[in-house]
Amino acid sequence: MRQRFWARLRGRLFHAWFLLRRPMTFGVRGVIHDAGNNAVFLVRHTYVPGWHFPGGGVEAGETALESLGRELVEEANIELLSMPVLKSLHFNRQSSRRDHVAVYLITDYRQTAPKKPDAEVAEAGFFPIDALPEETTPATRRRIAELFAGEPTAAYW
Repeated sequence: MRQRFWARLRGRLFHAWFLLRRPMTFGVRGVIHDAGNNAVFLVRHTYVPGWHFPGGGVEAGETALESLGRELVEEANIELLSMPVLKSLHFNRQSSRRDHVAVYLITDYRQTAPKKPDAEVAEAGFFPIDALPEETTPATRRRIAELFAGEPTAAYW
């Protein structure tokens, strides 16, 4: 319980820092789908609880696709082999009143090596859609339902 408190606090401080640095925040998430195993790639960060799609904030002077490519290499050792498909855009009101997240579907990729733990990523790997880790975040589960189970796309993260 104490560990979860500190993880949430770190996450909020991280978003506060971004808010000070750039008043409107914009992030990207990559839904890497292994169609053969009907699995998606998830990461568990060291600074926020739960399992998420890899991704992060778009830096000043960077396009959303550049940010996505950078984040995938950093968090998953995954390189894009072709253009990902922008599937949805969501208002993330839990982070701030000015945060939006673009969700890309990635089916053409190459993982250069298994992702090993580091200062940012505690664990990472592919998980079957029907056997996600218990701590998979509600937002991540909603995106999976929208993309693979035909659920309507929500406006909110």
